[in-house]
Amino acid sequence: MRLRSVFYVLLMFALTACKQEAKEAVAETETQSETAKAFDWKAANLYFLLTDRFNNGDTTNDVNFERNKETAVLRGFEGGDLKGITQKIEEGYFSDLGINAIWMTPIVEQVHDGTDEGTGYTYAYHGYWTKDWTQLDPNFGTFEDLAALVEAAHSNGIRILLDAVINHTGPVTEQDVVWPEDWVRTEPTCTYTSYETTVECTLVKNLPDIKTESNQDVELPPALVAKWKAEGRYETEMAELDAFFARTGHPRAPRFYIMKWLTDYITDFGIDGYRVDTVRHTEAYVWQEFKKECDYAFNAWKEANPDKVLDDTPFYTVGEVYGYGINDGLMTNFGDVQKDYYKDAFTAMINFDLRSQEADVDYEAVFSRYDSILNTTLADYGTLSYLTSHDDGYPFDKARENTYTAANLLLLTPGGSQMYYGDEVGRSLLIEGTNGDATLRSAMDWEAYAQDAEAQRLLTHYQKLGQFKNNHLAVGIGRHQQLAAEPYTFSRTYADGEDTVVVALNAPKGAKIIEIGMAFAEGTTLRDAYSDKTVTVKDGQVSLTSDATLVLLEAIDE
Repeated sequence: MRLRSVFYVLLMFALTACKQEAKEAVAETETQSETAKAFDWKAANLYFLLTDRFNNGDTTNDVNFERNKETAVLRGFEGGDLKGITQKIEEGYFSDLGINAIWMTPIVEQVHDGTDEGTGYTYAYHGYWTKDWTQLDPNFGTFEDLAALVEAAHSNGIRILLDAVINHTGPVTEQDVVWPEDWVRTEPTCTYTSYETTVECTLVKNLPDIKTESNQDVELPPALVAKWKAEGRYETEMAELDAFFARTGHPRAPRFYIMKWLTDYITDFGIDGYRVDTVRHTEAYVWQEFKKECDYAFNAWKEANPDKVLDDTPFYTVGEVYGYGINDGLMTNFGDVQKDYYKDAFTAMINFDLRSQEADVDYEAVFSRYDSILNTTLADYGTLSYLTSHDDGYPFDKARENTYTAANLLLLTPGGSQMYYGDEVGRSLLIEGTNGDATLRSAMDWEAYAQDAEAQRLLTHYQKLGQFKNNHLAVGIGRHQQLAAEPYTFSRTYADGEDTVVVALNAPKGAKIIEIGMAFAEGTTLRDAYSDKTVTVKDGQVSLTSDATLVLLEAIDE
């Protein structure tokens, strides 16, 4: 994929001036301490979006490969693309939300035709039906678009995650042939009763399963070879594959081809991490191999681009082990065996536990439990918690009736947080006429949200919470301590007091007294980041008058 590298270098040269201006603008607005500016994946405030459903920045790429058949509701391409994401980065939308990382659904070239899996005719708008890992799908954009997106994100202190799919190809259609038998299996379908019936099988019917367990040398699929030759890049791709296998010593087995193709996006564009799809459906050692190649590629990119490196934060891998909860600790139970998918593979796991809380949340029970586990069993790792997502039909507050509680729970629970696109404006998760997970995947209606007063109030709430979390590592990885029950108040302290915050939830509107305890010394001047009011600690308390029921207290830099 060296052609992408050429595009990337040329584009980066053209954008150097823009990058410097962005850096200067960021520097002017930074008022937090060095500790507050620091970044740790364990405390990430991440935004997850469906590339096709977020923002349409280029209407000229909305239809490709004659994908113009009628689909079921919300099962076709809607026009969202990389340019649309970049537009929102440059507008400051993510920065205003305190977002420091963006994860987007896969952007590689998808199967050209559609299919019906039982929920209506569907195109691969979601990005999980790969046809060619070495090319971007034109519906999402070009390599130049991706380079510009990463550059814009990094200029704003935002890291970029792509989505890695190694487990399967896209389905077989009239236009998309099945890969050879030494690459994939097409049966049986997984029954999930044991380790074998979860791994050596297809997730669903007509979703060919990559033989990730194979160490057999295999030739490239003839259809892929023909495609590359037609596109005039066969020799380049083959030369890169030869170099990869010569360097690594890996057999030319299916999984290693895909690892090479995926890690090219690290060396070519400097992405910061991968969210890894369907982890439990693939052997644990595969992810250890993948992490090793990701780390190598990230280090190579940093050595080649020292002026573009944000800091010394390692490459991030977060795994989707479907159903994993923080209480599971390090192990995933298949019934007949247990597997540790963290070991030498993942920085964090997506945590399915938080979204299962009752609407009347017991904040202290949740916060103290997470604090305990993240500082013992998972002390060397992390979690990425969410309340809504693209494929979980049982999200917290599906009817969007407790949106402010959802924001508080998501952004104040210890660990990393995954905001799903539209959470911050109450995007509906109940769309008439949809089948299955399509109801979770409507397009962002930016004009409607801008004119909706309640959506704007909710957005402001998310912005204040998100910026507070981004400004203070203590929120995500500081040690938690309850200070008072009424109103519920707690402190978080990070790095032996270098960063401390105090938060009060469900406080009365108007005048209120907030317990500070020993979190801040007597006479310390504090700022409520929610109301932007200043208070002083007296007798272990502060007195504050505001219209809000949420208080976010931070020390003011001298």
